[in-house]
Amino acid sequence: MLWTDILVEALGWIGSVLIVGAYALNIQGKLRADQPLYIWSNMIGGIFFVVNTIAHKAYPSALVNVIWVAIAVYSILKTKRAS
Repeated sequence: MLWTDILVEALGWIGSVLIVGAYALNIQGKLRADQPLYIWSNMIGGIFFVVNTIAHKAYPSALVNVIWVAIAVYSILKTKRAS
């Protein structure tokens, strides 16, 4: 296994932990959806998923994750404008 393969898989797993972890904390009431940690976890996790899904040629999943990242970026920009 090449180091790039290991990196792609690691990014996929880290992305999973970031997104599911943020969601779990949100459901438990420990992290609000408008908090920076929630938004950034979703954005970074989504970026990692994009890398992983493109590497695996899972283009429909890659598109969903690009949209996921775009929503997070929009939320970050909206939050910055409000402050």
